[in-house]
Amino acid sequence: MAQPANPPFTTALLAGGVAGTTVDLSLFPLDTLKTRLQSRAGFFPSGGFRGVYRGVGSAVVGSAPGAAFFFCTYEGVKDVLSRARRRRHDEDAALAALGIVGGSGVGVGVGIGTQKSAWAEPLEHMAAASLGEVAACAVRVPTEVIKQRAQAGQHGGSSAGALRAILGRYGAVGFAGVWRELYRGWGITVMREVPFTVIQFPLWEALKSWGRRRKQQGTRAGIGGGGPAATGDVSATESALYGSISGAVAAGITTPLDVLKTRVMLSRERESVLTVLRDLFASHGVRPFFAGIGPRVMWISAGGAIFLGSYQWTVNALHSTL
Repeated sequence: MAQPANPPFTTALLAGGVAGTTVDLSLFPLDTLKTRLQSRAGFFPSGGFRGVYRGVGSAVVGSAPGAAFFFCTYEGVKDVLSRARRRRHDEDAALAALGIVGGSGVGVGVGIGTQKSAWAEPLEHMAAASLGEVAACAVRVPTEVIKQRAQAGQHGGSSAGALRAILGRYGAVGFAGVWRELYRGWGITVMREVPFTVIQFPLWEALKSWGRRRKQQGTRAGIGGGGPAATGDVSATESALYGSISGAVAAGITTPLDVLKTRVMLSRERESVLTVLRDLFASHGVRPFFAGIGPRVMWISAGGAIFLGSYQWTVNALHSTL
């Protein structure tokens, strides 16, 4: 079955912005509880169940551009890689038709080509998602630093207060010092997000491909109808379900990286990831590395449904109107 065309830049930009804002505002309280569970100070000293919308200001500012950066990069890279793969496939087919590959080599070539094509799309999705996350982190990390400090009750639980505290250090540390503070935890954030997306997005895309094949079979049997299926893509509801499944799997696997990222961002002084990892393991063993796994899996499972469901809804809506 032919894959639907990748969304154009403008569609990815708008759909990504809508998806990012929707999911962050919807699930902000759960994110706050997860941050407090992972805080060095502990859950109740960090605020407990009080003020679960602390830090929402920075989330509002960073959600739309961060998600838009991700999807524009993701869809763009995916399009470039898929075009290159199709071009190579067409060239190989043309050479085979001319009889340049002959005899027993044809069978071997087809077998190897089939194996390669089975892995080609997932690898493309992994590469595109990884580059998308690196682009998104340019916006996400500063807003995450400010948001998590407010969520943990630092600076009066205010996003503006957390930002003023960082900018107020300009006289002592200069521009470079303020920049490093805003991007504290950049390395561990990328280390967490890239493995997360390498798991989530190929799984989401694979589930969408399975959904398309299932719908095509239903259409051939006379069961299918109109809507997104008629254009070769899945509905927003299906995308939400697949996003929930893939998000839950990725969240559970990457929880230890999320714990390290939170500890690095909330530390009073700059500490390396290795130092935090060593101290945490020496003091408490393995258990703290899975702190907050329940809220994290629940939050990201629901978030995957809202994020990828609203993204698909916006893409389908723009596709039908443009």
